[in-house]
Amino acid sequence: MAFNLDEALGIHVRALAVRDYRAQLLATNIANADTPNYKAVDIDFKTALSQAQSGQLPLTVTSSNQIQANGSSGSQFEVMYRVPMQPSVDGNTVDTQIEQSEFTRNAIQHQASLTFLNGRIKGILSAIKGE
Repeated sequence: MAFNLDEALGIHVRALAVRDYRAQLLATNIANADTPNYKAVDIDFKTALSQAQSGQLPLTVTSSNQIQANGSSGSQFEVMYRVPMQPSVDGNTVDTQIEQSEFTRNAIQHQASLTFLNGRIKGILSAIKGE
């Protein structure tokens, strides 16, 4: 009987990849809070995770300097523009309070996925050791 590590670790590995990418987007939004005409972006986590689960990721690249998700050329999660509650005069749509709140929420959920993944790994190690 073959052992499939991807099945043993479950959805948490893919969730970490999606959360990591979302953290990068949110950090970029925060860093560009004072950049004129910068449009805040985000991903729909549920949609991105379901696409990662099924292996169907949208392939889009907006810059040749971007780090590619999953190590493959051109692979990115679909990003959407955030609708501002109160647009600024200079065209920037970043609301730092919303971005910091979403960044913190994403970090907590990232940590939860790491905790679940750690528990799975400990369980696998216990099974291997026969404990």
